[in-house]
Amino acid sequence: MLEQIVIDEAIRALRPDFAVLLMTAEGLANGPSNGRAGDTAAADGVDGGHVEAWREAYRGFGVNPKRARPSVDALLRRGDLPEINRVVDAYNTVSVRFELPIGGEDLDAYDGPARLVRATGDEPFDTAKNGEAVVEHPDPGEVIWRDDAGVTCRRWNWRQCTRTRITEDTKNALFILERLEPYPMDLLVAAGEALTGLLTEISPGVVVRTRLIDP
Repeated sequence: MLEQIVIDEAIRALRPDFAVLLMTAEGLANGPSNGRAGDTAAADGVDGGHVEAWREAYRGFGVNPKRARPSVDALLRRGDLPEINRVVDAYNTVSVRFELPIGGEDLDAYDGPARLVRATGDEPFDTAKNGEAVVEHPDPGEVIWRDDAGVTCRRWNWRQCTRTRITEDTKNALFILERLEPYPMDLLVAAGEALTGLLTEISPGVVVRTRLIDP
């Protein structure tokens, strides 16, 4: 799975500084939130500048980052992190500590490999509105993660679809840790190690594999 994930050349043209650490975690034993996801204090080396880099990236494909915020921006603004389930709480904690957008997906819900592309505008995006399941579509040119069935995350890392979200029943997951200049590559790697540590605490038998795609 990891070796099949593709970053489209259109993304490279938009942001040649983009790097992503991809992680699969197989054999998870997820469960309800227990309030012990980990420390959210900023990690050594985090200087507060990565959020602005992502805001600029959003402007680059026509999105106002004040109206649709990068995921890490939204989390940092919340103060107290939401409690979803143990695995989601773990990657949200690492996201805040390392000021890094992190997506988590149920690997078994995927239809084909993940790929980061610019949307045509007709891709289906499964979401919810007013408590009801709905299908939306991205704007043409929008940066999206997708698989063969449709959009898995809109506006690069703004909002994930409901189809591939991590639930308490998730056994195998894909994590996407995204970086732009001038964020240090060693911090990206350290974030992956921190996430591996938390996942191992949750599921001692978990098997984690990684792939780094750098500029």
